[in-house]
Amino acid sequence: MQEKELRRSMSVFPIGTVMKLTDLTARQIRYYEEQDLIHPERSEGNRRMYSLKDIDVLLEIKDYLSDGLNMAGIKKLYQLKEIEKETKIKQPLTDHDVRRIFYDEIVSQGGLTQANPFQNKPRF
Repeated sequence: MQEKELRRSMSVFPIGTVMKLTDLTARQIRYYEEQDLIHPERSEGNRRMYSLKDIDVLLEIKDYLSDGLNMAGIKKLYQLKEIEKETKIKQPLTDHDVRRIFYDEIVSQGGLTQANPFQNKPRF
């Protein structure tokens, strides 16, 4: 896991701070936890501690609700995202993927700005 991802997943925010950042009530936040949409860790005193990822999910949920999506739709959306993430992990890299990654790394190391010839090519 990259350091940025590691830091975003560290549970450091108490529920009061999360309430201020998301403009949600404690009851709403606990409800989303009951719905298995967020997974706060517990401190030694059994207090919920939230990560930046949890806050991002809460803000996404809030946006989905304001767009008219109901809780069942939101849960289904997150289930589909999880399935997609699992299938991406299980798929082996193709030769095209390796070439694209290698090219991107060379360009980033060399400071080049040439268009990537491996983008927008059909995958075989």
